[in-house]
Amino acid sequence: MTTSVVTVAYIGAIILFILSLGGLSNPETSRRGNLYGMVGMTLAVVATILGPRVTAAGIPYIVAAMVVGGAIGLYAARTVQMTQMPELVALMHSLVGLAACLVGFASYVDTSIAFTGAEKVIHEVEIYLGILIGAVTFSGSLVAFGKLSGKIGGKPLLLPGRHWLNLVGLLVVVFFCREFILAKDVASGMTPLVVMTVIALLFGIHMVMAIGGADMPVVVSMLNSYSGWAAAATGFMLSNDLLIVVGALVGSSGAILSYIMCRAMNRNFISVIAGGFGTGGGAVVAKADGQPAGEVTSITAAETAELLREAKNVIIVPGYGMAVAQAQHTVFEITRVLREKGVNVRFGIHPVAGRMPGHMNVLLAEAKVPYDIVMEMDEINEDFPDTDVSMVIGANDIVNPSAQEDPGSPIAGMPVLEVWKARTSIVMKRSMASGYAGVDNPLFYKENNRMLFGDAKKMLDEVLAGLSK
Repeated sequence: MTTSVVTVAYIGAIILFILSLGGLSNPETSRRGNLYGMVGMTLAVVATILGPRVTAAGIPYIVAAMVVGGAIGLYAARTVQMTQMPELVALMHSLVGLAACLVGFASYVDTSIAFTGAEKVIHEVEIYLGILIGAVTFSGSLVAFGKLSGKIGGKPLLLPGRHWLNLVGLLVVVFFCREFILAKDVASGMTPLVVMTVIALLFGIHMVMAIGGADMPVVVSMLNSYSGWAAAATGFMLSNDLLIVVGALVGSSGAILSYIMCRAMNRNFISVIAGGFGTGGGAVVAKADGQPAGEVTSITAAETAELLREAKNVIIVPGYGMAVAQAQHTVFEITRVLREKGVNVRFGIHPVAGRMPGHMNVLLAEAKVPYDIVMEMDEINEDFPDTDVSMVIGANDIVNPSAQEDPGSPIAGMPVLEVWKARTSIVMKRSMASGYAGVDNPLFYKENNRMLFGDAKKMLDEVLAGLSK
């Protein structure tokens, strides 16, 4: 395959990737978007393998690596639960960062292509930045994986003088960049490169460890952006236009998504990086005297079914608790039964519900919930006063009235779903434990709110049985 044919194939792949991103912007076109992405990636890989830069002797190794990687990917796709998708995404981001680091070191020690003068300096800067971004992405993503999977606590680790530590680390990285460029040979240049890599790995760990659990959805999209820039840096190292363009697409779209997520949480990107918001969750919040923060009114599954049966308008707000209980299919059955009885059922989705962007949308789509009744927060918030029952399934922080009613709350100003404005709100939780942000929720104590305690799947099964009578 000639260079010109490879270029045409790359252009076609780039167009397909752009169409893929466009398709993923809407649930109804997401399948087509995924298909465009798969076709584009297949085209890019085939063009690269058959291109002039890959020799016949190297093809068996590439094919072997693809078989191994494809087998691992297929196994993960078939065995990983939907509730584990956030940590899987973080783990995939770490692999992109690791690949950027390995390609960077390989490119530096490769003596088959010799650069001189300005070209040599530019190439070495590309290598240095590529490894820097890749190392931060790799270690940061591994920490994010640990936090999302529960292996690392969600409470932020705030070291004394952490901002000064970051600044000193940055200055050291800049200094060693100079040493790396001035190195006379590969051996002498390897030392500053390794030192920078270690600092970048430590920075990635420190950065994500300092971010609280409540900000983890933003972290996922931020690491997605980092992985894109790492891929773009790899493209510069390899003089591969496709990697540069695709990396820039992923990096910029991830950055835009991070901005949208920050707005949805009334946070700014710098404050997220600075950390400090959110705990591991799970603690029962109490007043200063140690007594419960308020009194709650419990409800049974049978009473919940009766309220839903008598309602005309119902809004369901899913959260991470629904994902953990894998209750989305039961939720769909309840929705189907209610709609058959003439009840107007819709879903309210908060931008940061779950542990990653679009987490709830994916779960509901998996359960075959119709796209047209799944509404974004801005589309449905004004309808709660005209709603008979708002049903919260395993969500906490995204329905917390403190965001509007308590200026001193850590989540003050954060846009939330105003479920308490419905005639009756029902919150399904295992216990009175706080949410991922570790903030008490006054919704639980409101007069029109009812608490349905227990495993979401078990309780919803009982609700469905009550509706089916």
